[in-house]
Amino acid sequence: MANRKRGDVEATLDGETYRLCLTLGALAELESGLGVDDLVALAERFEARRLSARDLIRVIGCGLRGAGYEMSDDEVARMTVAAGLGDYVKIVANLLAATFGDGGDANPPPPRDTSG
Repeated sequence: MANRKRGDVEATLDGETYRLCLTLGALAELESGLGVDDLVALAERFEARRLSARDLIRVIGCGLRGAGYEMSDDEVARMTVAAGLGDYVKIVANLLAATFGDGGDANPPPPRDTSG
């Protein structure tokens, strides 16, 4: 089962449910594959919200490999989803939000000193 606080998400590809996770190794693979120098540049690229089909394949592939599946980008490119392009985009958006944080699971405020 996916643990979003750990950066995991679930996605249904080819009718099967997979766990995806962008581990540090997967992020390094993305940096290299997308031709960026560091995590800040990677995050900025994703914040621009301009992703190609190749980007979607690469992010999903890195997420699958980060979760332990041995699957090439070519194999990922042949996988299908139920609702077409929108589902691929949603998988990537969920994975990036889980990895880089989307503000939804912010830390609680620190405890207050009530010793007074």
